[in-house]
Amino acid sequence: MKYKKVKEATFRSRPNRFIANVIVEGAEETVHVKNTGRCKELLYEGVRIFLEDHEENRKARKTRYSLVTVEKKDDRAKSGARLINIDSHAPNRIVGEALADGSITLPGLGFPFDRIKPEVTYGASRFDFYVEDKKGNEAYIEVKGVTLEDDGIARFPDAPTERGVKHIKELCRALDQGFAAYLIFVVQMKGITFLEPNDETHPAFGEALRKAHDKGVIILAYDCNITSDSMSIGEPVPIKL
Repeated sequence: MKYKKVKEATFRSRPNRFIANVIVEGAEETVHVKNTGRCKELLYEGVRIFLEDHEENRKARKTRYSLVTVEKKDDRAKSGARLINIDSHAPNRIVGEALADGSITLPGLGFPFDRIKPEVTYGASRFDFYVEDKKGNEAYIEVKGVTLEDDGIARFPDAPTERGVKHIKELCRALDQGFAAYLIFVVQMKGITFLEPNDETHPAFGEALRKAHDKGVIILAYDCNITSDSMSIGEPVPIKL
């Protein structure tokens, strides 16, 4: 996945979860934040950020720019910082690409797939993907983007998510009805030691995740290759439940 046009900027403030005030090319601009999560550990005054420039589509938008990537200081990184993509739409895009090209394999299903269908309704939920292999095996996949990191440990969620718990329970229901079920965490950065549920922030999510794992929902996690203007699936990340 590659953004067409990206510009470097400096973060100033975030009046609400949808917009931010930034300095780009010497001028102050209000930009769209493509992530409604808190991201307080990432978005603070003075931090270096990268914006997707929608100049070609300006008349159809309230803002010219979208905030997509943040540079987080990190003494462990060779450059002294790591890039973290915070675009909440990006994980689904790169998982779709990775399912199509085999960068992500699904245990129990053959590759290539006969069908990869995004945004599929199931019960009271909408899963991110439905896939079917050449032998007729069917599966539902839910994707979760992860931007919260501390000392090389990635955690999800960064805020309570009843919707996330609901998705896990629906995956268990799909499993009961004969489908394969997968939950894929996309850690939107490099240099992660492992991923774990954020029990301190939302213990119910961690509890549901562990129950789903015990029931047979397959839980996967991948890091990402990040540049200022691109993101792609990287390597598998260990998961500690």
